[in-house]
Amino acid sequence: MNPFTEQRTQQLFDRKLITENQFTQVKAYRKLGIFSLHAELKLFLYLSVLSFTTGIGILIYQNIDSIGHLAILAVLLVVTAVCYYISFKNSNRFSSALTSFENPIYDYIILAAVLLSCIFIGYLQFQYTAFGTHYDLATLIPTAMGLFCAYYFDNKGILSIAITGLAAYVGLSVSPQSLLQNEFYDTNTLSYSAIGLGIALIAWAIYSKHIALKKHFAIIYLTFGLHLIAISCINNLFQPYWFVFALILAATLFYFYKASYQYQALSLLIFTVIYGYIGANVFLFKIVEFVRIEDFLIPFFFMVPFYFVGSIILFIKLIKQFNKQKVQ
Repeated sequence: MNPFTEQRTQQLFDRKLITENQFTQVKAYRKLGIFSLHAELKLFLYLSVLSFTTGIGILIYQNIDSIGHLAILAVLLVVTAVCYYISFKNSNRFSSALTSFENPIYDYIILAAVLLSCIFIGYLQFQYTAFGTHYDLATLIPTAMGLFCAYYFDNKGILSIAITGLAAYVGLSVSPQSLLQNEFYDTNTLSYSAIGLGIALIAWAIYSKHIALKKHFAIIYLTFGLHLIAISCINNLFQPYWFVFALILAATLFYFYKASYQYQALSLLIFTVIYGYIGANVFLFKIVEFVRIEDFLIPFFFMVPFYFVGSIILFIKLIKQFNKQKVQ
């Protein structure tokens, strides 16, 4: 037993939250050195689904001329239908509370079904323009299917795909390449759309928790909402009306700082601190622009190391404070 777990077990016993017999059993169990492979197996299942769907995409690309479009669509449709059939057959009925398959492998079968549905509809539109010039339908339909499956099968992975599809429908590009090339928001309109979508996701998370509809999905909506609003606001801190976006960013980060404690979500706290740190640095550079930095070069370079060290210490204290309150 490592010192940390031993200390926590001792604290539970000291607070009389567990009996002496339970305390002895816990210590004996942990001394066996048994560990779980549950997370590792789920990771391999997830990677296998991604590899399978990626392989289908590569197969289509490399053999498009020899296989034929109709044959490809037929195979995709059959495999997708089989995945949906297996998933619906082994699923529990819809519930607004937390549900799960009896066997977790079915979570990955329905995930494969949704991914294959996206490939099928995208290929159908690309090759045959099944929706005409309404290209947004090719995004909206898989998104609607993803939202339905996410709620019916209680699958957070599918929900993330659906929200990404919703962002694409709004017109936001979220690929790593677009981020690196600073094309995430090409226009102010997209920035406003991102902020609006982020606010809508936060509002839905609050409302769904209020009506007790898949309350555990709230962290997914909040995470996407934080990224959309924060990145958009930081991007617009370099625009003429930057002060308005600075206020929006400050209000957003304050809300998510409170929400991280409310939902006991360390990830929300970390990203809130990171975005706040970036925004604060941009704000400081804005102030420097109005000051003759030549007169303060020596004090400035003297304070920079202390500034970064102090930032690291403050970040560590915030994490420790969060973990301490989480344990309590």
